[in-house]
Amino acid sequence: MKNFDHLYRIDNPSFLKNLSIDKLYLLSEQIRDFLIESLSHTGGHVSSNLGVIELTIALHYIFDFEKDKLIFDVGHQCYTHKILTGRAKFFDSLRKFNGLSGFPRRCESNFDIWETGHSSTSLSAALALAVSRDFKKTSENIISVIGDGALTGGMALEALNNIGYEQKKLLIILNDNQMSISKNICALMPKNNNTNIYESSSCISNLKKNESINFSMKQFFQSINLNYSGPIDGHNIKSLIDALNKIKNISRPSVLHIITKKGKGLHTAENDNIGSWHGIGPFDKSTGLKIKSKNQNHRAWGSIVSETVERLAKKDKNIVCISPAMTKGSKLEFFKNKFPDRTFDVGIAEQHAATFSGALALSNLKPIFFVYSTFLQRAYDQVIHDIARQNINLLIAVDKCGFATGDGDTHHGIYDISFLRPIPNISIVMPKDQIEAQHLLYNCLYNYENKGIISYRYPRGYSNLTHVPHFKNIEFGSWTVEKEGNDLTILTFGPMLKVAHDIYDFFKTKDISIKIVNARFIKPMDEDMLHKIFKSNMPIVTIEEACKIGGFGSGICEFAIKHKYKNDIEVFGIEDNFFHQGDTDNLRKISGLNTEFMIDKIKALTYIH
Repeated sequence: MKNFDHLYRIDNPSFLKNLSIDKLYLLSEQIRDFLIESLSHTGGHVSSNLGVIELTIALHYIFDFEKDKLIFDVGHQCYTHKILTGRAKFFDSLRKFNGLSGFPRRCESNFDIWETGHSSTSLSAALALAVSRDFKKTSENIISVIGDGALTGGMALEALNNIGYEQKKLLIILNDNQMSISKNICALMPKNNNTNIYESSSCISNLKKNESINFSMKQFFQSINLNYSGPIDGHNIKSLIDALNKIKNISRPSVLHIITKKGKGLHTAENDNIGSWHGIGPFDKSTGLKIKSKNQNHRAWGSIVSETVERLAKKDKNIVCISPAMTKGSKLEFFKNKFPDRTFDVGIAEQHAATFSGALALSNLKPIFFVYSTFLQRAYDQVIHDIARQNINLLIAVDKCGFATGDGDTHHGIYDISFLRPIPNISIVMPKDQIEAQHLLYNCLYNYENKGIISYRYPRGYSNLTHVPHFKNIEFGSWTVEKEGNDLTILTFGPMLKVAHDIYDFFKTKDISIKIVNARFIKPMDEDMLHKIFKSNMPIVTIEEACKIGGFGSGICEFAIKHKYKNDIEVFGIEDNFFHQGDTDNLRKISGLNTEFMIDKIKALTYIH
């Protein structure tokens, strides 16, 4: 193993200014070796970080980010920035509980001045910092690094328009690697039909031979009053330094267009065009192969859902799938291979994806809008205004519900129940396992097709996949009893049913019998069963790996108040707080969703002795 002590000793990037160009190149090689070595053990965002090493070194060489301001859009390109600002020694804790965040984190360093996890926010923040600077009559430089498909986000384009109008001095680095997670969906970017400039970092000669390739980009930025330079080779440190020196004193908003290779230095990542190496677990750095996990024989929840959709789509030509740049993440790549004309990756554009899906549904198609819970937040207005208000029937496949483990608070899928539940014309369901997942999905498409929006939730993680031989009907809004009991009722759904069974087993040894209910319909609730439960006068416990305020438990309390029931109710959910990254067990423990904590709380309820 190589010795990286010299990187561990870095505490401030000011040392860069004393290095020659050759030594800067040497440093870039050392950082690339360090990242490949370190990430092979911890996992993380591999490709995006390997692609911006030279750029980050050049930025810290030219600017002083103790005074100047640097924002990475999305934020998953910040690893070299963290190394240069004194955090290399913490990389063994990357994305772990109480460890180093995989994104910029203000509490980690004064060099992290804006936190990013979702895309397309950096330009708005950069303009605000430029406006604030001019109000205060200070002179710091403001730099935004935007790439990995983030320019396709509507918010970025809104900010560009405002930047062009305000004409504040700031610098936008457009990191063009032709990728989002997988291939970029962006009509603004030039298509590489004539040269190999996107196939190699040695692109300068090719660019000079074919200046027409960047004409559309230059014309676009100049049309909104932005100074444009480039494109240049984003792995050539000398070219980057020369360009930054020329552009840094321009008194109006400027764009520097650079060409980089996502995953540079790791051959498997460089050759990945479907997103397999965007964010991964541990891997063998010598072979470039991923290390098989304990779940290697299981199927990701996203695969269970997408494979069921494929099965149904073979017989139903009206099924189409929509994804906002998450074809790989939502496990839709196989669906896309089989049904390319029925798969629409719209780029990083959740708002557009929602409205597009809703309008497709009005044409007698069966669109399924695949989106992570954390990204559905970005389409909230469209869900209300464009879809629910018109009472359009649309299935939203809400992936990665619950804690997001290594990605942390920017990605936890814990708010969707609370923000969707108040909306009219919307239902929320969550299957308990992969068998029920298939049956519920079938029913959502064919038996609940006139129920407005159906939010079909499922978690991250893995399960066995056994294809059901045929689909069975499930009554809309119905719950099922998992265990009978007379002393207490637990109402829960999805993965938390396993926790309920653990609680059941504990109290069974104390001769206390607990009824467990699979409340698979979060909205509407099974009111007939609820009345029976409340009339039994048993205490009621609700459990959800989701926001407590406005969530499923809140709905149970609302039902009790409406019908004047007096039963004791204990609501377990995620409290009013943000939680950083970590493994599921620790995240559940600090949020009060671990079995031991809930057992202690339940012991104090009426009738439980």
